[in-house]
Amino acid sequence: MSKKLTEDSLVKNLLYTSVPTMIGFGAQMLYDIVDLFWIGMISSQAVASVTIFSTLFWVVEAFNEIIGTSSVSLISQNFGRNDIKRTEQAIEQTMTFKFLVALLAALATALFLKPLLSFFSPEQSIINYAMEYGYIRLFFLPIMFSSYTVNTALRCIGDAKTPMVIMIIVSIMNMVLDPLFMFEVVPGTSIPGLNLGVFGAALATIITQTTAFLIGFYVLFSGKAGIKPSIKGLFRLDKELDIKLITIGLPSGMEVFMKNIFNVVSLKFVSMFGTAAVAASGFASKIFGMGFMPLIGLSISGSAIVGQALGNEDVKLAKRASNISGRIGVAIMACFTFFVVLFGRQIIGVFTNDSQVIKYGADFLNYGSFGLIFLAYSFGITAAFSGSGYMLPVFVSSTVSRWAVQLPIMVMGVYLFKDIFWVWLAWMFGDVSELVVNYIFYKKTQWYKKRVH
Repeated sequence: MSKKLTEDSLVKNLLYTSVPTMIGFGAQMLYDIVDLFWIGMISSQAVASVTIFSTLFWVVEAFNEIIGTSSVSLISQNFGRNDIKRTEQAIEQTMTFKFLVALLAALATALFLKPLLSFFSPEQSIINYAMEYGYIRLFFLPIMFSSYTVNTALRCIGDAKTPMVIMIIVSIMNMVLDPLFMFEVVPGTSIPGLNLGVFGAALATIITQTTAFLIGFYVLFSGKAGIKPSIKGLFRLDKELDIKLITIGLPSGMEVFMKNIFNVVSLKFVSMFGTAAVAASGFASKIFGMGFMPLIGLSISGSAIVGQALGNEDVKLAKRASNISGRIGVAIMACFTFFVVLFGRQIIGVFTNDSQVIKYGADFLNYGSFGLIFLAYSFGITAAFSGSGYMLPVFVSSTVSRWAVQLPIMVMGVYLFKDIFWVWLAWMFGDVSELVVNYIFYKKTQWYKKRVH
């Protein structure tokens, strides 16, 4: 059910919405990790192929970010000012736009997928695995984007539990389907499988994503969440709202696009050290992704509270929400960093027995994890920006940190020192500089005066 997040204790409301979001996203990330675990049983080449495709795949996520970020401020602020009709219209337009944009992005990516994959590896087996895994994921991209819309809308109206339950259900579903679809016989059992390999992993993912969308769509559009968007509204355009959906989140979308393009460049540097390095990067990235889940939960929760607070003209609450979410994130990331530094080798060793992959992966965890402590507070600050609809700082901070700070360090490490250590370490410097830029904007700009309707 929907809930006003501007009432009662701030910390209580922050935890009320962020903890279910953390659990939900954590469950989703867990099934990504399980995916990679099973794929690792095929070969390091299979892991490298999925890592390369996933890096390219997330470049198109920038389109989701543009509309999705706009929707956070539009939905939460309209709900905060009790304009239920406008809230429902924002949800309808968000879903329609995301579906159409995802369809176009999927078609464009599919056309150039093979040459893009060849840019990273000359090994035909890696390219074949990636295409086998990738085409079906692209085909279902509109469903994936629409599923994000449902979950975002529910969180913005104060219902974080429903997305959590949905994500847990489909995560368990994916973990069961993975080995059934991938192997001739489920490892460790006598249960027969479909023996579809990496295609089976992709098939399991798109089935679970479709299930998540259908459940969430029913909850949202049936009125069970406390509001009731109209299915007919999905087929009507609202020019004023549509322009806002494109323009408010444009800086954020550009930020995600530039960041994901940077990830492509970064992976190219990693690939220069061989397939083992690419596979290690894939494993370590999934572990980092699990560490990000509390930050994402706090940021989404903080954004919803900021949006509702500004809609209710409570600037003081908006400022406190972003600040406290950042502080909680720092505490959580400090614990995460301590854990991965101590047990990095053992963690990577769960996925592979390749000693070179284990070494590379443990080094990435050791050197890259310290930056997450700084990034945690940065996530809290960006909750203020996304909740208010002022996204320029996010674009500037990401561009400066990745392209002006991190990239030169990587270039120096690869071409001057010829040591992958610098590629891993560069991530920490990038995270620190991102916090610095965001903090300057947070203190020097009047983001709290921004309003959207």
